[in-house]
Amino acid sequence: MNLKRLSSVAALLLLAACAQPNLPQQNSWQAAEQVQDFSADGRLAVKVEGKGSYANFDWTYQNAVQTIDVNTPLGNTVGQLCQDSEGVLAVDSKGKVYQAETAEELSRQLLGFALPVQYLHIWADGKRVANAPYKILPDGRLEQFDWTISRTLNSSGQPKTLQLENAKFNIRLVFDTVNHSLDKNGQTRCAARK
Repeated sequence: MNLKRLSSVAALLLLAACAQPNLPQQNSWQAAEQVQDFSADGRLAVKVEGKGSYANFDWTYQNAVQTIDVNTPLGNTVGQLCQDSEGVLAVDSKGKVYQAETAEELSRQLLGFALPVQYLHIWADGKRVANAPYKILPDGRLEQFDWTISRTLNSSGQPKTLQLENAKFNIRLVFDTVNHSLDKNGQTRCAARK
């Protein structure tokens, strides 16, 4: 099977997975006092002004260190984003490291626009960023930092989807697994730091 055909099949599988019915959206969005450590994996779809792309992800939030690996459908890592107490860094597929103090600064530097990566673990946990302006819409979605956030849960009460939207972007994460049983002696800083 050639790569173009494989990409088409993968895109169809992603669309089918996104179309599956889920339980109702989160509707309370309590202020985040603390977010429980977790690891998760799944698929990520991004639409920027009508043009879309997709990838797989492996995501760990442990000891206040957040690491997101972005992978091809075949499992090759094309990039890593990591945030810890020292700042944020991104590592591309060739091992080149980019650093900034905040995720917004780094995404603006690399992509030309700010993405709310530093809040994803809070929103995925069904909470809102404390001490920041927000609005709960009548349908239960959260508005915060110029993003509209919605979340659905699976039958176990774990995140199934997390969707972020604004005027230019639509970002959708579809979770395959979420695990809260992590070794407490895990990483305390980004592994790519020297």
